Amino acid sequence: MKVKNDPYAALRFKEFNIFLLIRFAMVFAWSMQFIIIEWEVYRITKSALSLGIIGLMEIIPAIGMALFAGHIVDQKEKKAMLIKCIIGFLFISTGLFFLTYPEFSSHFTKNTILYLIYFFVFVGGIVRSFLGPTIFSLLALIVPKKAYSNAATWSSSIWQVGTVIGPAVAGFAIHLIGVHWSMAIVIAFAIIGLIGLNFIDQKPILNPKIGEPVFDSLKEGVKFVFHNKTILGALTLDMAAVLFGGAVALLPIFALDILKVGPEGFGILRAAPAVGAILTMLFTAYVPVTKNAGMKLLVSIFLFGICIIVFGLSTVFWISLLALFFSGVVDGVSMVIRSTILQLKTPDSMRGRVASVNSIFVGSSNELGAFESGLTAKLMGTVPAVVFGGCMTLIIVLGMGTFMPSFRKLDLEKDIDAHQNS
Repeated sequence: MKVKNDPYAALRFKEFNIFLLIRFAMVFAWSMQFIIIEWEVYRITKSALSLGIIGLMEIIPAIGMALFAGHIVDQKEKKAMLIKCIIGFLFISTGLFFLTYPEFSSHFTKNTILYLIYFFVFVGGIVRSFLGPTIFSLLALIVPKKAYSNAATWSSSIWQVGTVIGPAVAGFAIHLIGVHWSMAIVIAFAIIGLIGLNFIDQKPILNPKIGEPVFDSLKEGVKFVFHNKTILGALTLDMAAVLFGGAVALLPIFALDILKVGPEGFGILRAAPAVGAILTMLFTAYVPVTKNAGMKLLVSIFLFGICIIVFGLSTVFWISLLALFFSGVVDGVSMVIRSTILQLKTPDSMRGRVASVNSIFVGSSNELGAFESGLTAKLMGTVPAVVFGGCMTLIIVLGMGTFMPSFRKLDLEKDIDAHQNS
């Protein structure tokens, strides 16, 4: 018998609410820091390729460390792992705080400052390779399986709230107090996340193969993902969209040189997709999108590609803003469906490794997409690069929809009903 949907199911668990606070604090801090880095790099270099290199510097360690990080996360207690991740982030933020202090940075050349920023971004890629699998694994230990779908929706919503407020605050903070003191805000929110972990208990390690040889563990994780067609299809589709739809990496150029709206407009444009995604996710907490999930995922990413094309062609601020907003609306659907697929289809003992493979497919494609956007902008111009990315997204969605009929027919209702009745 189908259980009535409870939009607040996950919120009825105290630790999950603390988890959301920590997730918000870290996403806010990381999003704000990334915008500050983008702004500072473009201010120093005035180069689209330099913006793209930011993504490249993060993707190298993200891909290189991802599978190893997943193995470690599956072998270790999750709360302790998250503490280490936040401390690593604080090291990066503190370094950038001093690097952007005028009296300190005046001792270095612009190239040296640029290389140091890239170094901190590189270290951030290592931290992120552990942070994603740890968050994914911890979530599953805080709420019961019957609340996984609802927890994924709220967790994704909070992630988007952080990505809305972080860039918006970054844009206004850079304008009002400068880059240096904006980094102080980043540090403060990371400390809030660290304090919040005191209110979450240690969790059991559910992996029965503690001490398993690392290569055997990695092989098992990769094999599981590539044999599970549902997970593989969702990750591939989302990776393609993020890779070729990475227009946000070029937003400083649009804000300064095409739309001419300055740092305030940059912050607003950067936040627009997340605003749309938040509204979508709040809606899906009440009206789940898990029925006919495969077709909804295909349609949402197809519409995402169209929004990116419109944004690339627009020279009017409000049209660009609406295009980014609606790209967030449809991306919100994609994110909820993908998060639900991963939570429902992944065994507890393999969550770290599956999340690591996910970070290679999707998380790292954000950075690779940033590099792709910067490189294509260098080769063919900013506007053609964005339009090209949107068109490639449409082609890939049409191809997957045509050649993967089983994915088109994917429906998650039975999985959710089984967990709710268990």
